[in-house]
Amino acid sequence: MDDKKHFPLAFKLMVVLFSLLHCVCFSSAVSGSSGGKKGQWQLLMNNTGVVGMHMALTHHGTVILFDQTGAGRSRYGLRRRYNGTRCRSTQHDLTDWSCYAHSVEYDIRLNKVRPLRLDTDPWCSSGSFLSNGTLLQIGGYGRGSRRIRYFRSCENGRCDWRQSKTLLSHDRWYASSQILPEKDRVIVVGGRQALSYEFVPKLHSNRGSFDLPFLHQTLNRNEGGNNLYPFLHLSSDGNLFIFANRDSILFNYRQNRVVKNFPRIPGAGSRNYPSSGSSVILPLDHTNGFRKVEVMVCGGAASGAHQAAEQGRFLKGLSSCGRMVISGNTHKWNMENMPRPCLLNDMLVLPTGDILIINGARRGSAGWNNAADPSLQPYLYKPKKTLGRRFSVLKSTKIARMYHSSAILIPDGRVLVAGSNPYNKYTFRNVRYPTELRLQAFVPAYMDRQYHNTRPGNVSIHYANGTYGGRVRYGERFSVRFRLGRKPSKTVEFSAYAPPFTTHSISMNQRMLKLRCRSMVRGEGGWINATLEAPPSPNVAPSGYYMLTVVNGGIPSTSQWIRFIHA
Repeated sequence: MDDKKHFPLAFKLMVVLFSLLHCVCFSSAVSGSSGGKKGQWQLLMNNTGVVGMHMALTHHGTVILFDQTGAGRSRYGLRRRYNGTRCRSTQHDLTDWSCYAHSVEYDIRLNKVRPLRLDTDPWCSSGSFLSNGTLLQIGGYGRGSRRIRYFRSCENGRCDWRQSKTLLSHDRWYASSQILPEKDRVIVVGGRQALSYEFVPKLHSNRGSFDLPFLHQTLNRNEGGNNLYPFLHLSSDGNLFIFANRDSILFNYRQNRVVKNFPRIPGAGSRNYPSSGSSVILPLDHTNGFRKVEVMVCGGAASGAHQAAEQGRFLKGLSSCGRMVISGNTHKWNMENMPRPCLLNDMLVLPTGDILIINGARRGSAGWNNAADPSLQPYLYKPKKTLGRRFSVLKSTKIARMYHSSAILIPDGRVLVAGSNPYNKYTFRNVRYPTELRLQAFVPAYMDRQYHNTRPGNVSIHYANGTYGGRVRYGERFSVRFRLGRKPSKTVEFSAYAPPFTTHSISMNQRMLKLRCRSMVRGEGGWINATLEAPPSPNVAPSGYYMLTVVNGGIPSTSQWIRFIHA
């Protein structure tokens, strides 16, 4: 019999509503109206179907979004479960999470989403991209806490999540991941009741996890941990920077040995979940051989904020940021303040090398309904300016992005913003900060149409074998061809950006490199040919896909994908 006659009315209405709402207000960022120096906002979709609690950009121009299967009914109803059985209008099926998508793939070009399959709950998990562009997704909640999942993007729209039969050694809920210089090996650090680290794949079949005393030392049980989702950054010497609560170390994971204990970041409060500040590694630069490594930590919650929030009192968050050079022999936190307090915030490195601080709240902590006073205005931080002139306030959004929101940079230079759900179920009515399914793009000022003639266009990458596609080995030279409407500015830079896995205010594996330009020749018709040099080693740039951007006088091109590989 005809399938439509048996398709439940509730599901029919949901599918119709989804199709009506999910494609609105999309326009080209570059040709849009002037946003001035503060940028502008675009509403791309009214309904992504799922909460953008976790987000990741693939090298095929799509974005993976997913939330938690335990949230129940999403707003993307399925006709059939992934095992093929039909979803009906019974009470069981209306509340069965497997009759609803909890992960979608968003196509940037088409401005559409399609559902993806999840077999176990990835709530509060971690992720890293492997060298071939596969997203390695680790841990989660309940039956998903020891699971390893893979998503390898494709061009035909038929790829999906694949769950490994191999299990993690420990439950990894609120853990962090970092891709390592060794090809396709990831380190997973921490998690609730997991004060250890492990590798995926394992170093040896008979060796699982390794105890990490640093996590014992930074644990604050009275405040929900305050060392969950630790900040991880790979130093260019191959060691791992780990920040948890207020303290940090440089860790030789190969020898299971602490190389350095850094000074405690000044001030009270905490920076890690559930205090939930954020962190970036500032761009690594060829001018110093990529040897200067500097990290930045911003925001977080006040001392006692988590317990106070559980009682309905929302303490003012932290407004301070700290920068510290972790290479060399002298280490000191250099402190400065954001325009206002911020927690639950995302920090992204823009193609210009500036830092965007976006999303979050000004009071409270992470957790169910634990925050108040949304941070609606993004901040732009320019690291190279003098102290006191580095921060500027950007255009405000009207959509609160609280707990469980995320943001990512995409190749055209915009920043996608999604998610926010301070509740354990989808909640849309009679609450102050309802579950948020709208997808936005923040359009930085560098995309304004007034810079049209300054923006490098028609960027293409040419490899040693003369083709337009391929791979670049470490230290190898390659060519970039682009076009300018006018003479190049005095400063033309070339950046390579590793796209992160973002969740819970952390952009895992985010990394930007300023590449060496060996020569640049201007030809006829505004065409320019530049010869660049790939990073020298996987310590500087773990193998994988990067977004290559030409930046002319602070105005970036649309990024093109390049892949750095081992010889």
